[in-house]
Amino acid sequence: MASILFTTWEGGGHVQPMLLVAAGLKARGHQVMVLSDACNAGDAAALELPFRPWRHAPSRPDKSAASDLLRDWEADNPMESVSRLCERIIAGPAALYARDVLEVLDAAPVDLVVSQELLFGPMMAAEKAGVPLALFCANVWPFPTLPGLPPFGAGMAPAENDQDVMLHQMVGQTTRTIFQMGLPALNAAREGLGLPPLADLFDQLAVARRILLGTSEAFDFSPEPLAEPFAYAGPYVGDPVSVADWTSPWAANDERPLVVVTSSSLYEAQEDLLKRAIAGLAALPVRAVVTLGPALDRTDFPGADNVLVVTSASHEALMAQAALFVTHGGHGSVIRPLMAGLPVLVLPGLRDQRDNAQRVVHRGAGLMLERDAAPEVIGAAVQALLDTPTYHDAARTFGAAIAEDFAHRCAEDLIEALL
Repeated sequence: MASILFTTWEGGGHVQPMLLVAAGLKARGHQVMVLSDACNAGDAAALELPFRPWRHAPSRPDKSAASDLLRDWEADNPMESVSRLCERIIAGPAALYARDVLEVLDAAPVDLVVSQELLFGPMMAAEKAGVPLALFCANVWPFPTLPGLPPFGAGMAPAENDQDVMLHQMVGQTTRTIFQMGLPALNAAREGLGLPPLADLFDQLAVARRILLGTSEAFDFSPEPLAEPFAYAGPYVGDPVSVADWTSPWAANDERPLVVVTSSSLYEAQEDLLKRAIAGLAALPVRAVVTLGPALDRTDFPGADNVLVVTSASHEALMAQAALFVTHGGHGSVIRPLMAGLPVLVLPGLRDQRDNAQRVVHRGAGLMLERDAAPEVIGAAVQALLDTPTYHDAARTFGAAIAEDFAHRCAEDLIEALL
């Protein structure tokens, strides 16, 4: 049996999938340890995973807006978003992340490091120590390094002609150039470890023997074939360990369709969006449940006669009764209702949310609205999804393909193959 170190950071929906993979390998008899922000200790403990918080690198004590490292809801443009990511996660604290990892590697033998794809510090530490490295990305691939995929963040559909291909290449190259602002800090960290400088920021990824995409191949706009060292591992999704049970407050014979509104587990300045969604649903002949997540205060969101607002509720239980989901567009928040055959209304904001929305819309399994949509526009979109059978048919077909990938997820197998 092997010893495997998992490294991640509190950035939202990518934490739980990595913990699920670690738990799967632990169940197979491997020794595992999770290195992450202090606020993830409880999630690791619930899965009985050995845990160590970052001691030198940034370590969030909680999941509040005040402790957020990126605060990317404040960014005015994509360049500023990339700049924050490079300065605060990828390159700026890379030496500190590497120091934490090297301390673990020095304390006891480790056969493999599995890291979240944005943490370049652990990649450098594995390179320095000569320990094999794998990356685990719990959503669509975020970097402009995988030919055939639309550029990340822009919500673009697959290229259908030469003009689309040229546009994708132009946007991808521009994005790649912007990311190079992190190269000086990354090379300074590498110099401190006695590693040679890189000519391109993304050359650091070449250390990884395998890059696992923790999403469904059926969900993604995958090129054919997927280039090495990339491999689809299938989606790793589920209710958080601390989620509240769900019991409907409505009568069993209430025939109004149930609409579920989900919010990000992170703060994304989503208060006004949720209030507009509540107002839009209050005017419809539906029942609605709004789950806020840990970053928001329940008392700030009065519901309505037909709209119940809660901090959390089991999405598994809600999906058994729901007619559709309204979501911010996080990977798990989109994947899970689709697997239940439910259409999705996406109001995307940050990171991969617009890309996830495009994957839904492109398959006809839902609609996308801009984040500033008025209550009546949100209400009209919900009603259109409820009233149009083609959305439900497409969601069932699309969701069945995703569910097949979920049933055959294989990150544990792919990681064991490296051992």
